[in-house]
Amino acid sequence: MQLTKKIRIYPTEEQVDVLWELSEKCRIVYNFALADRKDTWTSDKRSVKYTEQQNKLPDFKKRNPEFKSVYSKTYQGILKKLEGSYNSFFGHIKNGNKKARPPNFKGRNYLMTIPYNQSGFIIFRGYISFSHSVNDTELIFDIGNLADGLKVKQAEIVNDNPYKARGKFYICLTYEIDVEDTYFDNGNYQAIDLGITKIVTAINSEGKFFEVKTPRPDNYWNQKIDTAKSRRDHCIGKKKGSTKSRRFLRIARTVTKMSRKKANQVKDFQHKLSRKMVENTKANTIIVGDLSVQQMAQPKVKDGKKEKKTKQKKGLNRSTQGLGNLGRFVQFLTYKAELIGKHVIRIDEKNTSKKCCYCGKKHNMPTYERVMSCDCGNNIDRDRNSSINIMVRYLSQNALWTGYQQFVDNLRQYRLPDGIEVFNTEAK
Repeated sequence: MQLTKKIRIYPTEEQVDVLWELSEKCRIVYNFALADRKDTWTSDKRSVKYTEQQNKLPDFKKRNPEFKSVYSKTYQGILKKLEGSYNSFFGHIKNGNKKARPPNFKGRNYLMTIPYNQSGFIIFRGYISFSHSVNDTELIFDIGNLADGLKVKQAEIVNDNPYKARGKFYICLTYEIDVEDTYFDNGNYQAIDLGITKIVTAINSEGKFFEVKTPRPDNYWNQKIDTAKSRRDHCIGKKKGSTKSRRFLRIARTVTKMSRKKANQVKDFQHKLSRKMVENTKANTIIVGDLSVQQMAQPKVKDGKKEKKTKQKKGLNRSTQGLGNLGRFVQFLTYKAELIGKHVIRIDEKNTSKKCCYCGKKHNMPTYERVMSCDCGNNIDRDRNSSINIMVRYLSQNALWTGYQQFVDNLRQYRLPDGIEVFNTEAK
């Protein structure tokens, strides 16, 4: 398994100038490669692959000796990033995303990520050094003991705000760890329904629920950020291309700082919760609904007409798209589970919130309705209902009838006079 460690660095002005020079060379190679792909498709209707462009690099550097100042593996890493961007674009198109756009050309005002794959860097005595021949300035940075004992495969120099390199500089070390596949099906399962108000609503094979409310630091920070943006937009320099006043720049830095704090708090919460969940459950198999976060923000189409944007819908979109609560949390849960020999399995969760977990009747459940009341007598929280349906769907699809029967038995609490069985929706 490959993981990435992000380390803060503090380059000098001379080193920043070198990084800009390397970035400019990488930007030109990226744009040339992108133009080659576009032109080839326009003229020959043929896709250009990474290997073909990589083979052109030696001849390109012979015709342009000034590009030899950048380490050769760095150019290869840039071409791989372009290949990955195209693969992502085609993947979105295949999934029906009509708004997907191909990669675009890079501007000179943005600092490119500078990759060093497998070689071109060396780590020694708490320092990391990168190879280049721009000038005599050495790219050596202090990283302490953060890389001790790691099998580093790749290092990248990045800036978290690449526009004019206004953000902080980091080194991202991609390292490899040996993970033994010790997974086995122990008969215990945990199904998870993801949400915004409650980020996790889980149920295990014993019928016990586990719920976690989202702390929502965005509700605290969004009000402050919106107020600061309103003040900023009344300053001189609002128009694009105009000279920015000191007050505009000061408020803009404050907005960036608050946005970073909000994102860091959410990310820290997700890391801690995902680790706690995989370590404190007896289940070796964790089932998560495969939710398309991007699709949640798309307007619904009925009779060929899109629904109107309401204040409630805008707030929901901001919560789902701005926080990264759902998609990123599943990624954290997946790799942390694999580290300790457990598996996270994603299944389709379509209609799990609308379908009664007992009789299967489908209800119209708008977002504001938090409780499902079915004609069969089942009265249950919509998130708990969804988690039960996710568990049942996984067990039935994989023909785990013993586990299915045990799970259903654990949910039974009492019988109504007409003989209808109602699931137990309270935690034991």
